[in-house]
Amino acid sequence: MKKLYLILLSLLCITGVAMAQGGTITGKIVGSDSQEPLIGASVLVERTAKGATTNTAGEFTITGVPAGNYSLRITYVGYSDSRVPVTIAEGGTVNLGTVSMTASAMMSDEIVVSATRRPEKLTEAPAAISVISSRDLTELPSFNIGEVLNKVQGVEVVRSGVIGVGINARGFNNAFNVKMYQMTDGRNSMLPGGTGLPAGFYNTTIKEDIERVEVILGPSSALYGPNAHNGIINTITKDPRRHQGTTVVLGAGNQDVLSARFRHASVISPKFAFKVTGEYTQGRDFEFQDTVYNATLGALPEYDVDYKFDSKRFGSALYYSPTEKIDIIADYGFGQGSNIGVTNNGRNQINDWTFQYLQGRFVTPRLFGQLYATWNDAGDTYQINARTNNYYALLAAGATPAQAHQYSKSGAKKDEIYPGSPAVAFPGFIDLSHRLNGELQYNNNFAGFDIITGISYQRDVAYSRQTYLDDKAGNIILNQIGGVVQIERNLTDKLKALVAGRVDNHDNYGTQFSPKAALTYNALGGTFRATYGKAYSAPSIQFQEFYANTGALAILGNGAGLTIENTETGAIRTIDRLEVEKVQTFEVGYKGTPVKNLYFDISSWYAKSKDFISPLTAITPLMGKERVIKKGDVDVRESAATLLNYYLTYLNYGQVNSWGTDLGLNYYFDDNYSMGLKYSYFNSDITDKDNLDNDANGDKKVSAAESSLNAAKHRVNFNITARNLANNKLFLSLNLRYLPEFDFYSGSQIAAEKGAGSRVPGFNYNHGPLGGFTSVDLSGGYKLTNWSTLGASVSNLFNDEQREYVGSPVIGRLYSVELRFDFGGKKESK
Repeated sequence: MKKLYLILLSLLCITGVAMAQGGTITGKIVGSDSQEPLIGASVLVERTAKGATTNTAGEFTITGVPAGNYSLRITYVGYSDSRVPVTIAEGGTVNLGTVSMTASAMMSDEIVVSATRRPEKLTEAPAAISVISSRDLTELPSFNIGEVLNKVQGVEVVRSGVIGVGINARGFNNAFNVKMYQMTDGRNSMLPGGTGLPAGFYNTTIKEDIERVEVILGPSSALYGPNAHNGIINTITKDPRRHQGTTVVLGAGNQDVLSARFRHASVISPKFAFKVTGEYTQGRDFEFQDTVYNATLGALPEYDVDYKFDSKRFGSALYYSPTEKIDIIADYGFGQGSNIGVTNNGRNQINDWTFQYLQGRFVTPRLFGQLYATWNDAGDTYQINARTNNYYALLAAGATPAQAHQYSKSGAKKDEIYPGSPAVAFPGFIDLSHRLNGELQYNNNFAGFDIITGISYQRDVAYSRQTYLDDKAGNIILNQIGGVVQIERNLTDKLKALVAGRVDNHDNYGTQFSPKAALTYNALGGTFRATYGKAYSAPSIQFQEFYANTGALAILGNGAGLTIENTETGAIRTIDRLEVEKVQTFEVGYKGTPVKNLYFDISSWYAKSKDFISPLTAITPLMGKERVIKKGDVDVRESAATLLNYYLTYLNYGQVNSWGTDLGLNYYFDDNYSMGLKYSYFNSDITDKDNLDNDANGDKKVSAAESSLNAAKHRVNFNITARNLANNKLFLSLNLRYLPEFDFYSGSQIAAEKGAGSRVPGFNYNHGPLGGFTSVDLSGGYKLTNWSTLGASVSNLFNDEQREYVGSPVIGRLYSVELRFDFGGKKESK
């Protein structure tokens, strides 16, 4: 033991001497466009584990570098990576002085962080990843951030109105789509509790505060945990130390749209900086009156629909740097919106839905920690179809129009309206759910291995008071805890390998393992990659515990399994409870510039989904003699729902295989002119009517609803961009989007060729398939002065009828004008 101790002591002494004799590299990194310091730039001594990040002054120091000739690799988001040769003498110091980095003009030069949770060149990332920069958003004169996602390769964007934008990838969309996991500054920005939906219109971030949006396609649970299923949308906001000053934007458009936004950021001292943001937007959606099915009264027009929408957002953040290498960040966000929302069971009139968060982050070059709480309030929100049923049922029972109007929204007990008046259910729902998240992550380099490891915790508390969840026994609480390890290593100068694995434990679904592996090879001006990933999606609380009774049908969550009895024959059958949906994907691709000025990006993938979660699916015949008698082990025959004989729930498919290709071409004539083409293909064996693995409801056949892709097989997007015209004052953009027809089935919502122009009893009216159009969009802007810019945009230039989403209006031409003022601060390059 003593001998071992002496050996270890000797090694430590030798290491200490070597470090003492090693050289030192210092310098300062600035942006060539503004000559301002770049805070947090990464500086790596290649072929070693030595590196540093720049402080608030843009300065760095690397010590203990062995003598020799090296290349420093400097990376920073929004700038082309730089390599600087350096020679280190034994015990010497090299001061590089000021190194200028050039703002990246080509997409291939972008630096991203979402693929591996560390900075790396876009073309070298082992994933299908795209970037939307702040310049892209600035050059879109519209409050609606989602519009620019049309330009992202492989992303399926559908509009449900003036403000409604749905985002999906790789098929299998529905009216409650939760497969694209959305984050902001490392924070889960999905709604907490019951729904788990994207915050969407109720989010807290304004366009002017976005540094960039990184979009990853494919399973990402290995790094990001539960429900990172089809991909990640990671929004990264601006650091107030880099982006200082005040921005005010005033906008207007048709459909009565008015928008006002502001952002102010300032550095108070070398240790403190802050920012505040705000927005108010209002308008009126395109009018569309859906019909509601009532078993007694038949088809009914939606009653008292309000087409107005508005949103309010506020955000603030305080940055504190106690040392050059430590940041402590506290931020708060508030978002509130009113609009019409589409669901599996009809449409909701959403009034003042509020979404808030409070987040604390601790950031060093090696360690990242965060703790945050998220909560929401559904406000005065109700189901339009349930209120419609109430209104016409009250009229039929003898209520006056005024009484029917009042009590259709508030609900009423028996005899409350007048002696003998019927009871009507409250059509609204309560959602005061909240969520708590914590995460700790560490990264380092050991013997040439780049290692990231971390743990995370999530606690969801769903609160609905039985208005849409079966939470009679109290709040529904779910805990999830997970740990991840990722290891990356250069096998040769060109070949790199990555492996990652994550283990999660879910209160309801036990332990889940999510692995990932990737090989990348640098060649032909870019990187070839082959990846394998496995992810899982735990059913949301809504899928497990949903309860709704419209009077014509009932929707029951399937978290415990259901037992159905045939009241005529006494036969009993069971529906298995929902299991986690698992997907594993094999993917090959290439990103790079094989010829000068041409950025080429292609991904081909094959996915196997097991226990695929269906849209709402009927489990009893419409006019049959079957009823649900048990939910799990609980007898529900006393429930009012058992008076019905038509039930829908969520089910697992046995096995679904899907495949596709995403192709992107961007040609840069120079730094100012570029042209891009995006094409996506998607298909699946779910269309095979003889494959009973895809029989969701167990009736021994694959129906049209069960065989739906809910996505177009082909999507095409083409754009031309011109910047810095007319003495660097003018920018223009043309975008063409082709969306062919496709069928859409989601619960009671149908939009399909079969049965178009009619309805199936129990379902909403079928207006026919979605898509089938080419949209032409134009946008541009002119810099009036150094501090003011006038911008304008037109989508659907030729006013073609565009119907993109079930239960939504036909979208016509939309135009907007914005005046932007930038006061003080530093020039932004991206």
